[in-house]
Amino acid sequence: MKTPFVTQAQLQEIVKHYPTPFHIYDEKGIRENARKLKAAFAWNPGYREYFAVKATPTPGILRILKEEGCGCDCSSLTELLLSEKIGNVGEKIMFSSNDTTAEEFQKAAELGAIINLDDLTLVDYLEKSIGYIPEKVCCRYNPGGTFTLGETREGFQVMDNPGDAKYGMTRTQIAEAFKIMKSKGTKEFGIHAFLASNTLSNEYYPALAKILFELAVDLQKETGCHITFINLSGGIGIPYEPEQPANDIAVIGEGVRKAYEEVLVPAGMGDVSLCTELGRFMLAPYGHLVTTAIHEKHIYKEYIGVDACACNLMRPAMYGSYHHITVMGKEDAPCDHKYDVAGSLCENNDKFAVDRMLPKVDMGDLLVIHDTGAHGFSMGYNYNGKLRSAELLLCEDGSVKLLRRAETVDDYFATMVFDA
Repeated sequence: MKTPFVTQAQLQEIVKHYPTPFHIYDEKGIRENARKLKAAFAWNPGYREYFAVKATPTPGILRILKEEGCGCDCSSLTELLLSEKIGNVGEKIMFSSNDTTAEEFQKAAELGAIINLDDLTLVDYLEKSIGYIPEKVCCRYNPGGTFTLGETREGFQVMDNPGDAKYGMTRTQIAEAFKIMKSKGTKEFGIHAFLASNTLSNEYYPALAKILFELAVDLQKETGCHITFINLSGGIGIPYEPEQPANDIAVIGEGVRKAYEEVLVPAGMGDVSLCTELGRFMLAPYGHLVTTAIHEKHIYKEYIGVDACACNLMRPAMYGSYHHITVMGKEDAPCDHKYDVAGSLCENNDKFAVDRMLPKVDMGDLLVIHDTGAHGFSMGYNYNGKLRSAELLLCEDGSVKLLRRAETVDDYFATMVFDA
C-alpha cells in the first residue's frame, strides 16, 4: 500500500493557490533519506553522494541535498551552471558526460569539477579543449556483455546489458587512458561504471563494487597509477509497484564494506574513497504529480481524463512504466472500477494507467500519481503546446513553498520569431 505524503486537506488548500497539475516534493522525506544513505557509507571516510542533477534539476531541491552534504553529478553545460548557481563547485561536482563538447569540458575545468571521461578518444579531446590534462581524472568502464546477478530457476538473473550501452571504455582502453594521462601529469585516478538501472536487489551495489574494486587493484598494478576514488554510480531502484520490496540502504552499504575489505584492503588500497550518483533512489518516492479528474468517457473502455498529460510525466508513455495512483479521499474505498487514466495529448500512449483498478472517480477528484520525484518534471516537454507545471515543496513545518512557477504562454512564445 502506497500512502501519499500529503493529505487531502492539505491538497485542497494548496490548489486554491496553485492550480493542478503540479509536482510537489516532500522535504522531510528527502532529508531523512539522504541521512540514511550517508549513514550507510559512513565507514568510508571520503564518501560523497553526487546527486544526479538530471533526475530533478530544481534549485530548491539541490540546495536541500547540498545542506545534507551531497554534491552534484552533472552531464551537460546547463547542469554545470545550475550546480554553480546553488554553490556546489570544485570537487563537489562530478562531470559525467558523453559525446561531450569542448565548451562543456572548459566549463567543468573552470569550476574545478572532477571530470569523468566516457571514451579513450576524449583524453586527447579534453587536452585540446582546455589545454592540459587535470591532476585528478575519472574514467568510465564498460565490461561489455550482460550483467547477471544471482541464480534463478532459469539460470542467472540478467540485470542489464552493458555491451549494448553507448557508455564507457573497454578494459584495454581504460588502461591505455590511465597510462596516457599519467604521462601528462595526472596524479589521482578514479573509476566509474553503471551496469544496471532501477535494481531492486540489495546485492547489486556490492556486486558492482567488487567488479570495480578488482579492476582497481589490477589497473594500479598494471599502470602504476594511484587510484584514489571509485564511483559506484547509480542503479539503486525504488519499488514503483506497491507489492515490490524496497532496497535496504544499510544492508547495501554493509555489502559494499565487505567487498571493500575483501578486495581493496589486502591490496594496500584501504585509502580509496567511494562516491555514488543516485537520482531515483534519492528523490523518486518523495515527489507526487497532483492532477484533477476533469472528464470521463465511456466507449469500449472506461476513461478518466485528467488535466495532466505525458508532458508532465512521460515515463508511462515512453516506457510503459507503472506509477501508483491514489484517488484522494477514497483511500479506503474498494478498487472496483477499471479505468484508463489519460491526458489530452494527440497521442494514444498518453496514459498514466491502463486497465487500472481504482475507486470510482468523480469529476473534480484529486489524483496523486506517486514516485515522480526523479525523472518526472525533468523529462517534461511542450508537445501540443503544453506548458510545464509548477513545482512545490511541502516543507518540514507543513508549509508550502514555490520552487518553480508554472510556464506561461509568453514563456512558450519567447523563443519564437514571428516575423521571420
